[in-house]
Parts: sequence; C-alpha cells; structure tokens
Amino acid sequence: MDPYNPGSRAIQERFGVTGIADHIGRSIGTGIRPVAAAFLELQPMLVLAAADGDGHVWSTLLTGPPGFARATGPHTISVAAPAPAPGPAPVGTIALDPRTRRRMRLNGIARPSARGFTVEAEQVFSNCPKYLQKRELYAPDLTTPPGDPLRGTALTAAQERFVRAADTFFIATTAPDGVDASHRGGFPGFVGVTGPTELSWRDYPGNAMFLTLGNLESDDRAGLLFVDWRTGTTLQLSGTAHTDYGPDGIRTTRFHIRRTVEIPSASPLRWSEPEYSPANPPLPQDPA
Repeated sequence: MDPYNPGSRAIQERFGVTGIADHIGRSIGTGIRPVAAAFLELQPMLVLAAADGDGHVWSTLLTGPPGFARATGPHTISVAAPAPAPGPAPVGTIALDPRTRRRMRLNGIARPSARGFTVEAEQVFSNCPKYLQKRELYAPDLTTPPGDPLRGTALTAAQERFVRAADTFFIATTAPDGVDASHRGGFPGFVGVTGPTELSWRDYPGNAMFLTLGNLESDDRAGLLFVDWRTGTTLQLSGTAHTDYGPDGIRTTRFHIRRTVEIPSASPLRWSEPEYSPANPPLPQDPA
C-alpha cells in the first residue's frame, strides 16, 4: 500500500522528490519494532493529535512516569492518560526525547481502556533529528498542580510573546486516511505572529514526506502546541492552516486561530535551556 495520501504525493511531485519519498516511505510500517518499543517506554511525555467532539483539531501534551506509554504488542500501545474520545477515534502521536534528539511517530485508532486508552498502529516510523533542540530533563515538579485553563479565540499580548520566543512547536493535522502529529523547530522567532489570530512560519527542508502539508491539501484543520519547557505551561491553538508556495520554492504556512487554551504548569516536567540544532536556518535579518 502507498504510505502517502494524494495530497502528499502532489507536493512531492511539485518539488521533484518522489523518488526520495518512495525510499523513505519504505521505513513506514504497522509494526512496533523492539527498539521502538524500548524507546517509547523510556519517555515521560507523548504528544497526541486528535479532533474533539466538535471537529476541532488539537495537539495535546501527555506526561507521566516512564512506562505510562508503552507497547503492549507488535501493533498496539497503551497510554495511561484520558482517552481522546468515548469510542474509536483516529489519532496521531509523537514521542520526542529532547535529551537524545530522537523521535518516533505512531498513527492509528485509539480506543478507551481500563488504563486510559490504546492505539492500534497503522503507521509507525522514526524521523531524523533535524531541527530538534537538545535539552536535559530536571527533576519533575510534583508539587505545583496545573492551573485553570485560560480559553479564548485570539492570542493575548503575553501569549504572542510566548509564541515569538518558542524554538519548538507541535502540529496536528488530519486527512481522510488518518491523523498525524509532527514537530517544527528553529531559532526563537521562526514563528511569526502577524496578528492576534494569525501565525506564519517557513516550512524548512525535511524528509520529503510532506505528511503535514499533504494533509492540509485536503483538510485545512490543524492544532498547534507550544510548551514552556522551564515552567510546564502549555499553549494549545486550534484553527485552520494553508501553505503559500513562492516562485523561489519557499513554502510558508499560515495558521488562522479559532480557539486557544493556555494551562499554567500543565506539565510537571522541567527542562534545561536548549542546545540549538545545528540544522536550524538563520532567521531573516531586518533591513538596516
């Protein structure tokens, strides 16, 4: 079966990378290899991509002691966290370890379980460490409970500063063949705030899969997750996105905010200051 949907294929053909994508696509499978299972069981966080009951797409940070997300068979993982839906639902997940700059993606069907939920894998694969900032994990803060969610339909001034200072975010997208969770990284300022309801970022060269942009070709719903690595505060944005293709090959994704949720101290994890990825492109300089 072709691991790519028509949207991804169209973009691969646009940029002449079909051969590279075919080669990389052979690494996408439905099975969870022992090395992937061992990696997952060591992680204290997992990013979940899913749609809510109203159809809004969200990217959510889940945390727990290592082992809270683990493989329970060659095609299934179990997660000790609230289920994303009361019944079967397509989801995407990404387990990312800033300590080692490794990441694993698993997309499939989630179902509630006694422990939380399970995911039956439909796509399992790893990505290269490109654009991943390295961080060390400090002792979790188990004394500060999460604060009350702050909900809105546009960014506050403080949230605009939060986004502008970010060197990492996660993006959830969906398409007829499933849901995907992906990562974006760069130097602080790589995400532009063009207004309280609009963000933009340049799509850096990657692995030629174009899974995120391919999904947006057929369904413009998307969800972003920003994390304050020092305090555990999360900022979730749900809305729509589209990609502008410039004549010089530059791709710019524009995200329109419909809903916001900020949760102070949502995560107990506390991380060090980053060691930036050597792959991060320099930011455009303002004219003198």
